[in-house]
Parts: sequence; C-alpha cells; structure tokens
Amino acid sequence: MADSAIDISTLSEAQQLALQQFTSVTDQDLGAAIPLLQRCQWNVQIAIARFFDGEPADPTSESVPEIPQPRDIRRQETLLNGFSSSSRSASSPLEPAPRIVPQPESQVARPAPLLLSVLFAPFNIAYSIISRSFGLLAYLFPFLPRLFSRITARNSTSAARRNTSGRRPLNTRDTAARFIREFEEEYGSNELPFFENGYAQAFDLAKKELKFLVVVLLSMEHDDTSSWVKKTLLSQEVMNFLKDPANNIIFWAGNVQDAEAYQVSNALSCTKFPFAGVIVHTPSISSTSMSLVARIAGPTTPSEMVSKVRSAITQYSSAINGIRASRAEQQASRDLREAQNSAYQRSLAQDRERARRKKEAEEARRREELEAREKQEAFEREARNLAEWKLWRAQSIVPEPDKSVKDVVRISLRMPDGERVVRRFAASLPLEELYAFVECYEVLQSEKVASEAKKPERYIHEYKFQLVSPVPRAVYELEGGGTIQERIGRSGNLIVERTDLDDEDDDE
Repeated sequence: MADSAIDISTLSEAQQLALQQFTSVTDQDLGAAIPLLQRCQWNVQIAIARFFDGEPADPTSESVPEIPQPRDIRRQETLLNGFSSSSRSASSPLEPAPRIVPQPESQVARPAPLLLSVLFAPFNIAYSIISRSFGLLAYLFPFLPRLFSRITARNSTSAARRNTSGRRPLNTRDTAARFIREFEEEYGSNELPFFENGYAQAFDLAKKELKFLVVVLLSMEHDDTSSWVKKTLLSQEVMNFLKDPANNIIFWAGNVQDAEAYQVSNALSCTKFPFAGVIVHTPSISSTSMSLVARIAGPTTPSEMVSKVRSAITQYSSAINGIRASRAEQQASRDLREAQNSAYQRSLAQDRERARRKKEAEEARRREELEAREKQEAFEREARNLAEWKLWRAQSIVPEPDKSVKDVVRISLRMPDGERVVRRFAASLPLEELYAFVECYEVLQSEKVASEAKKPERYIHEYKFQLVSPVPRAVYELEGGGTIQERIGRSGNLIVERTDLDDEDDDE
C-alpha cells in the first residue's frame, strides 16, 4: 500500500502516537506498519517484537485473528498497562485509569557527591562523545539501528519512563509541595484546592470515599499552558466549581517534568497539553476498577471545562450514590452487629462482675465465720486457762496474818463490781501477792481451792487490772516491783481498775 493512499487523519490520536513510535523504531513505511499494528491491536511493544521476529508485513500472507486481550485488573497497577491503554478500541466507552505506584523514598535517586562528580567527569565526557559518535553513524547508516533493534525494543519502555528534565527527584509529598510552590510563584496565590500528596494517595482516597478525582497535567514548555492556566484554571468559575463540597472532587495536578506526573500522563495516554481528566470508580467494569470518564485536552474555556466535568459527574453520580448507599447500609449492618456484640460483651462482663462479687462476698463471709470461730475458740481457751491458773495460784496465796502479828499492811480494796474488801497482808510480801489475791478473790471466796490444781502449759498470765490510790491518785504497777509496805505503806485505800475494758470496747 502506498503512503499516498493512506489517510492518517482517520486514525485516533492514540493510534497516530502508536504509529509514530513504531515507525521511529523500525523505520518502516506506513503501508506496512499500519496492518501490523492493526493485527497487534495497536500495541507498539507487541508490534515491534513481531516485526523483529520476522513476521511478514503483508496482512494477506498470514491471517492472525484479532482476539481481544482479557483485562487483568492487577495489570492496572503497573506502568506498562498505561501504554497498553492506548491500544483500546475507540468504541470502548470507558478507559481504565491505572494506579501509578510511586517509587519508594529509599530508592529515590540522590545526586552524587561533588568529589565523585569531579572524579567521574572524564568518564562522563568520554561516554557522551562515544554515544554521539554512534548517533552520527546511525544517522549516516540507517540500517545500523536494526542491528540493535531487540535492545531498543526491550529498553523502550524504560527509556520512555526516564526523566530527562534534570529536575531533582523527590518523594511524592515533596514533589506535590514543590509543584504547588512553583505554581504559586508563577501564577500567584490562588484558591485551587490542591491535593498535597501523590497521585497514588489521591487515587486511593477517591476510590475509598467514592469521590471524583480531577487530574490536571501541565507541560511548562507548551505554548498554551500559561494562557490556559490564567484564563481557565484560575478563573473564578472553575475554582468555585472545584471547591464546592457538593461536587465531591479531589483535585490533583502535576508537572510532566516530574517523574510521577510523567508516568501518569503515559498511563492516561495524554498526547496534548494542557490536559485534564476525571477519574471515578466504575462498578460496571468490576467492583474495584477506576476509569477515566472524561478527557479534556488542549485549550478550553472555563465554561467548557466546567460543563465537561459536570457532565461526567452527573452521568456517574447515580451509580456512585447507589454504591455509597450500599456501603452505608453495610456499614450500618456492621455497626449494628458491633453494637450487639458490645452489648453482649457488656452483659457478659456484668454477669462476670456479679459472679465475682458474689464469690468474693461468699469468701468474705467464710473468712468472717472462720475468724469468729477462731476468736471464740481462743476466748474459750483463754477462759479455761485463766480458770485453771486461778485454781493453781489460789493454792499458793499466803493466808491473812493473825491479829497478833504487828508487821502487817492493812489494805482496803474496792472491787470492780463495787464490793469493798479489807484484808491484812504481811509487810514483806511482794506487790504481786496483792495482785494475785485480787485476781483469785472469787476462787478464794468460793472455797474451790484444790491442792491438785496444775498450772496450764504454755500459758503466761497477764493481769488485766491495776491498783490505784484515789487521793492523791497513784498507780501501783507490777513493773515497779518491791514489797507491799515499800510501795503502799502501812495502810492503803485502793481501787481495782480494769485495763481490758478499752480492748473490749474496740472489739465490740
């Protein structure tokens, strides 16, 4: 087919771009290139590979059925799928919008230190001279590029991705901040609601919150960029439309001189600048797909841009609202289940708390009963030991001296029950004998003294009273020792005061 018989204007922009890339690599004429591209579904990479594999260019020499490639949603996460999107049929109503995976910050190229740059400068100059020499040879002898065609085909994708603008590569957030800063320095402060992060983050947010992602790609070297930004993008009509919360718009913009924006332009098959596109979740394709539903390429007026974006939003709002309602219903169901689970857990916790309190109360009651029983047993044991001790001690109390004995001490005792007892004691007796008499007074009165009484084992008696002289008040304690005469004198009027009453009151 002759070149003059081919009407290139009938091809779409994506097909013209694919044809240009194919002919620049293979140096074929249009009559042989177009049939091969048509058989390859306008995929440049496959066409180049088949060309150098020796596939005949004549479409009649080999009949290859046009089988559409199955869409793999996972391939949309790669940059290569961005190029394959250019081969979609013009009759397809939607274009897939791949998610551009940003380069990790740890892999961002850093400029070499100054010392290394100086050391490697001669090698860089030599490499530049050699590469230009090969370029000159390729220009003089056109058949030489075909010898290296396989290497060219293999590295064409990576070469297309390479950023040759000389701009320092940054992470996605810093790249967005640099673009916004340069945009304001060039066009002044504005009210555009820029998304201050990478394209992938804006893509994920729009997919999660079911919003419309408006992507604007600018080429600062393009002649129409400055006028379009000033007259269209920065117009009050466009800014008000993008800021309106009712439109559910996420606005992301980038400079194609940056690596991320360049990858986005290739993935969206952007061939004309300035470029604007609307990306939204399209459940008609799959439950997770995002599609480019509106494409605005080249200079446009503010009203045209707003009209196209509004038309896309209106067209897909009903489907988005349905998905949003479905998600809200699912979220309400999840909230209801969580509330029921929470109520069940609270009820279970309350039952456990009641059981725990009941168990603690039961244990406390058992402890109190055990303590009361032990206290009662101790009290009874103390009473038995005291009774046995009184019987044992009463038998050793010295009897009252006769009236003929002169060296005696006359003591008047007022007992705790109010009874008054008058008795004489030998003056040489220790004070403890007086205390023992008071302690064993009831036993002595009952005449239960028995000579066979024994002292209780492991029992240490403690007197729980003290002898007090009322006027002047003086306490005669056993710790002071001494005889009755030394401590009290020839006679005394004493009161027996209980010392265990305070302890009994505390126990009660």
